[in-house]
Amino acid sequence: MYSSLRQAARDLEKNGQLLRISEEVDPNLEMAEIHRRIFAKGGPAILFENVKGSPFQALSNLYGTKERTDFLFRKTLPKVKKVVELKADPANLAKSPFRYAGAPFTALSALPRKHMNPAVKYGQTTIDQLPLVKSWPMDGGAFVTLPQVMTLPPGSKKAMDSNIGMYRIQLTGNDYITNKEAGLHYQLHRGIGVHHKEYLQSDEPFRVSIFVGGPPSHAFSAIMPLPEGLSEMTFAGMLAGRRFGYAWDRDWLLSADADFVITGTIRKQGMMPEGPFGDHLGYYSLEHPFPVMDVETVWHRKDPIWHFTVVGRPPAEDSQFGYLIHQIVKDLTPGEFPGIRQINAVDEAGVHPLLLAIGSERYMPFREDGQMRVPEEIITQANRIIGSGQTSLAKYCIIAAAGDDPKLDADDQPDFFRHVLERYDPARDLHFQTRTTIDTLDYSGSDWNGGSKLIWAVRGEKRRELSSVLPVGFVLPSGFSDPHFVAPGILAVRGPRNEGETSYADIDRFTTAELGIEPVALLEAGIALIVVCDDSQFLAEDFSNFVWATFTRSNPSHDVHGIGAFTEHKHWGCTGPLVIDARVKPWHAPGLVEDEAITSRVEERFGGKL
Repeated sequence: MYSSLRQAARDLEKNGQLLRISEEVDPNLEMAEIHRRIFAKGGPAILFENVKGSPFQALSNLYGTKERTDFLFRKTLPKVKKVVELKADPANLAKSPFRYAGAPFTALSALPRKHMNPAVKYGQTTIDQLPLVKSWPMDGGAFVTLPQVMTLPPGSKKAMDSNIGMYRIQLTGNDYITNKEAGLHYQLHRGIGVHHKEYLQSDEPFRVSIFVGGPPSHAFSAIMPLPEGLSEMTFAGMLAGRRFGYAWDRDWLLSADADFVITGTIRKQGMMPEGPFGDHLGYYSLEHPFPVMDVETVWHRKDPIWHFTVVGRPPAEDSQFGYLIHQIVKDLTPGEFPGIRQINAVDEAGVHPLLLAIGSERYMPFREDGQMRVPEEIITQANRIIGSGQTSLAKYCIIAAAGDDPKLDADDQPDFFRHVLERYDPARDLHFQTRTTIDTLDYSGSDWNGGSKLIWAVRGEKRRELSSVLPVGFVLPSGFSDPHFVAPGILAVRGPRNEGETSYADIDRFTTAELGIEPVALLEAGIALIVVCDDSQFLAEDFSNFVWATFTRSNPSHDVHGIGAFTEHKHWGCTGPLVIDARVKPWHAPGLVEDEAITSRVEERFGGKL
């Protein structure tokens, strides 16, 4: 569909979906502030025509709304869905030959194509001439936020052997020598990390190419979880409606249609501090040692555009990647996770901290002895979810049985929580996994990349009516105050300032105090979940505030408590409401706060235009 990023920008402008900003804008915080304002209003893509300190233009908010994302891929998305479905399960072709009749041709026609005179080799520049976008005040420097990082395994010169992933790149700051060094944030278990380990066993230099820009499908291909055997280049070509062009510069593989390509060599040994970086959970990921690249060359096409985004507390522009992934793979969920009807990786909670799922109890739909139905198979299904791929990063997996309410929708978060809280048995339905791994960017755990998981499985008849009124006689212990209902059954309470280890004593005091009502009676009165937090009014203002603060600021094994708690045969439960400690702890990463001076300056210069 589009041969370049600029062609896509022109198409958006023709359809009223592009804002040009001709005034000079500073890439140090100003561009990010403008982006956030326009994104928050559901506004257009933004073309910064005059970037301070750079001869190049920059574009952000390209995928800023679902409607614009659909528009960009309107001609190719249906065909891509069929190819992905067929790759995931080739038997689909025999089952529905007419539906998938053109899918093999779509894949074959999208194979990458070598270019002898690639557009990206129009000219060369240096790192310090690029739009060095810094998004948040505490960021360690300027970052590439939509990179396509391409590596090949040792000994390969085949484009189809490549791995293309989106791993953030720090261009300036810390101890990096500008124009000579850059930091790459990736773990050794990811695609590029596999290549890293292979190069450690090889005498070959570990060459890497970082693509920026190109057709809109190229950035998305770098984060798309693809079926085995479908390369990122082929997928990008299918979604673009044209073959992925590649070329060679000595021993470096280039994207022929990218706006910029930064080539270099990753040091096999030795790392450098990378970060901090304002990340997608709404907090900074802190400074840690990561691989470093020695920069070789920076190529660019004629009239290029620097493609970037601004991440932060979700939803943000990168949320549309999750939306697009869902559009492509939603029909594959039952095959990937047997028995699962729906999964919602909750964007408002930063995707990985919270999964809401709907499973099925297929083997014992009724109990002949007259006993209440209990969660059985959905626990197995939840374990499959948190043991697979990207969903293994989840901390909380809350799963309900489809048969209890055929209309239940995991995307309707308030209604899903209502369904769960009306039915769950806190003495039975909570299943912990402790001392395991969580997302590296999540600092709520007991160690970097270390934390716990909770499966909260709910099945059966409605057990209680939820309430938005405090029961008669209910009192809070000293130090706890300002109760507010987030929704029926969910009570937010302001707790004492968290001082580290004393927090456990605080919660113990809360859960064992005389609350003026017995634990079971409090639950029966419709108070099913209590969240202890720093600002109960904030949680109650909006359901997304509750979801974000509760599940990004808690580690299940340490922060999930209960009134009337007990342990029986190594199973933990409680007889009263569940209590989650969602206060900010001393070891948590700082939250993202905008620079007031920059906010005022942008308002003064662009307030009327934005």
